[in-house]
Amino acid sequence: MDDQLRRRSVGAPAARSLLLTILGEYVLPRSSPVWQETLVGGLVSVGYTQHAARQALARTAREGWLTTERVGRRARVALSQPTAALLRSGAERIYSFGDRWEWDGRWLVLVLRVPEERREVRHQLRTRLAWAGLGSLGGGVWLTPHAERDAELAAAITEEPAAEGTSFVASLGSLGSPAKLAAAAWDLDRVREHYEAFIEDFGGVRPTSPESCFRMQTLLVHAWRKFPFLDPDLPTEVLPTGWPRPRAHELFVHRHRRWQPGALEYLDELESGRTAQAA
Repeated sequence: MDDQLRRRSVGAPAARSLLLTILGEYVLPRSSPVWQETLVGGLVSVGYTQHAARQALARTAREGWLTTERVGRRARVALSQPTAALLRSGAERIYSFGDRWEWDGRWLVLVLRVPEERREVRHQLRTRLAWAGLGSLGGGVWLTPHAERDAELAAAITEEPAAEGTSFVASLGSLGSPAKLAAAAWDLDRVREHYEAFIEDFGGVRPTSPESCFRMQTLLVHAWRKFPFLDPDLPTEVLPTGWPRPRAHELFVHRHRRWQPGALEYLDELESGRTAQAA
């Protein structure tokens, strides 16, 4: 389920992907079930048909992400324990991401070796390392400035018997520069484009009703939650001049704080059945 959650976090905004955002942003903090119609209404508010919303909800429940309890002809929906744990972990990463952090100049370097005939293992591990924010220098050499992730990555490698890895914690020597190393290991232009699109999409939006606050808050969080997987969270010292993450982070924090009251008001309206969409 963990890998599925990661894939949906960065995928296109399909109904089930938006549903995860709604569950993490609104249901997880409540610590109590909500009406099924509330989740349907929430998905309808961000542009899905009732049919698509109900289908996404049913598939998510079938896969064990949700539990349901019948109350007459209606159903109360709650997060399963594994889903709650994953969403809680994801929320911690989402809302802490973008804060400045102090770098001690050390790199964690991983040399990965997988037999040629086990290409599927190599692909799986490469994908997992990329999810974890590591950059590739080719030839099975990966690196990250987050040296504290050594134990986490070692556990991932040892889970696969066909793979072998050696890790080093080291500082750059007399050749090269941190900025050039980062440019070689990560596609920073692509990350920049995503940040600039985020700023453009949400910088000029001014929702005025509870429903529009709910819609924009949901889309805001859904867009921002992709960045912990897209951006390797490099320290300022190795980033290009004018890096847009600080502006995007400030925008996210400001808009989230401003839109939250209206978004929660609309959620309460859905729960009480005071909206036409909840019918």
